[in-house]
Amino acid sequence: MAGYHVQARGLAVGYDGRPLIRDIDIDIARGEIVSLIGPNGAGKSTILKSISRQLLPLAGTVYLNGDDLARMPRRDLAARMAVVLTDRPSPELMTCRDVAAAGRYPHTGRLGRLADADREAVEAALRTMRALDYADRDFTAVSDGQRQRVLIARALCQEPEVLVLDEPTSYLDVHHKLALMGVLRALAKERGVTVILSLHEIDLAQKVSDRILSVRGETVERWGTPEEVFREEGIRALYGIEQGAYDPLFGSVELPRPEGEAGVFVVCGCGTGIPVFRRLQREGVPFRAGILYTNDVDCRVARALAVEVVEEEPFHEIGDAALARALACVRGAKRVIDAGAPVGPVNRRVRQVLDEAARLGKLEKERQP
Repeated sequence: MAGYHVQARGLAVGYDGRPLIRDIDIDIARGEIVSLIGPNGAGKSTILKSISRQLLPLAGTVYLNGDDLARMPRRDLAARMAVVLTDRPSPELMTCRDVAAAGRYPHTGRLGRLADADREAVEAALRTMRALDYADRDFTAVSDGQRQRVLIARALCQEPEVLVLDEPTSYLDVHHKLALMGVLRALAKERGVTVILSLHEIDLAQKVSDRILSVRGETVERWGTPEEVFREEGIRALYGIEQGAYDPLFGSVELPRPEGEAGVFVVCGCGTGIPVFRRLQREGVPFRAGILYTNDVDCRVARALAVEVVEEEPFHEIGDAALARALACVRGAKRVIDAGAPVGPVNRRVRQVLDEAARLGKLEKERQP
């Protein structure tokens, strides 16, 4: 067990004696961020509750720095591990500052009185979670997102070795989601806090995590680095994606492409086509796109959304075959949209495509925002 901060061996979790997920074996180093991903009802919350001793495992053992979690005194565990679950407490007559200060309990004496150092820790946690502006308001009177930030501040007040968070980005807007990810990364890499969390936003999980635990069915589906887990076919299978597409490079999902005969050809490149693709998709207009180098950002999105993509190999001049196919697309289209891609020495034959569209009276210039 040397070298690992949190471990699970032969862990089976579930309710009423019925296992939901079996055979969980994971090793987490100090300062790693581990994200649990998977569809609703897969058991992510159940695993987190079992790892944090909120729920007794049906089998197996969880170790914290080599110590059996089940044998640790509750106060000792509270001093080493902080937990924020999806349950939303509603304490009466408590301000947000009071709720956050409750996280100092493991570090205070029997009377629970806060020393100056405790108060400083509370202020620091609220400041980190950008909750100072409403710290003196009644906890029950603030928004769900503000409550979430206070609850995470309470966990930070514990100054834990391990931070367990179940869907911590719920109720948070984009600004605060990104801020939270920055806080978690700093805790892990600067203070050595081990972070274990569940996330529905797989793009965030891919970007912030050191390791990923993907859960579906009765056993762990995948356990590894984001590069190992986030593969298109694996994510499609994990979430049962039958329509649309998932791009592991960008960590993004795309809605299904419009069906039907493509009457539009989009001439694009260097990212100029993506806004056009999305607009056409919203309008339900099938389209073709080109001439795109296979390493172009437009090409990756076009493959998911376009009926056809006219492609060329990177760093090559546009060849005769690609040019001929693009000209055929122009002649077969009702409209040709010039998305405004830059044309230079290597892709200069794109100019021939645009000239042909103009000659046929089909060319439309996309308005730039």
